[in-house]
Amino acid sequence: MDATVFGAWVATGLTLLIFSFLYKDTPLFKFAEHLYVGVSLGYTIVKTYDTVILHLIVKPIVENGEFALLIPVAIGMLMLTRYVPKAAWMSRYAFAFIVGMGSGLAIPRTISSFILKQIEDTVRPLLSIVGPDGLTFSMNLLNPASNLNAIIILLGVSSVLFYFFFSIEHSGAGKAVARTGIMFLMISFGAGFGYTVMARMSLLIGRLSDLIEFSDASYGRPTIWLALLTMGTLVVLSRRTKPEPPHEG
Repeated sequence: MDATVFGAWVATGLTLLIFSFLYKDTPLFKFAEHLYVGVSLGYTIVKTYDTVILHLIVKPIVENGEFALLIPVAIGMLMLTRYVPKAAWMSRYAFAFIVGMGSGLAIPRTISSFILKQIEDTVRPLLSIVGPDGLTFSMNLLNPASNLNAIIILLGVSSVLFYFFFSIEHSGAGKAVARTGIMFLMISFGAGFGYTVMARMSLLIGRLSDLIEFSDASYGRPTIWLALLTMGTLVVLSRRTKPEPPHEG
């Protein structure tokens, strides 16, 4: 059995064990879940050791003489003093440095991505000047920079901000604007939820495609044999764990 066929059997078996959760929380699912978590943790530890410790610390210091890297190494080592009660106070300097530096790097990016970019899209011109034709109005919804999309974004941002403005009562025309903001919020939440569902569906399609592919005779038909084995195991487990009727006193 070559590596490809062996990998097909392993992938098919683990997929079917995970799918057994559709029946109920079985020992088969727990085994696959624990195996996945353990392998993922082991892979993360090995990958971190190879990427961070060897390639970012040891090799640059030993081969290139970049001794300045000893400073972040020392800061990282200070975090381990949390496990020594008498020296735990030293870890505060490391955490303070990491939190301060992280905040300094995150705040400008957050302001640029979520505030300045939003303002930039909101204040785009509603009409465009193109060559000698003068003012033009683009109604192409597929173009994010079109004038129609600029109007939609302006209405959406303004109505949503008004919806969260509670200093005045939402009545009359203000109620209509607030309800428009609610509509834009619902569209946004629906699009986000739909994107999440479609991402999960793509994962499901990938697993089902593999099960169909591995049912071929060139792989030894692992999908068919392991599906029968999994269902048989579930039947045995269900009979063994069947609750006994209560005894009458």
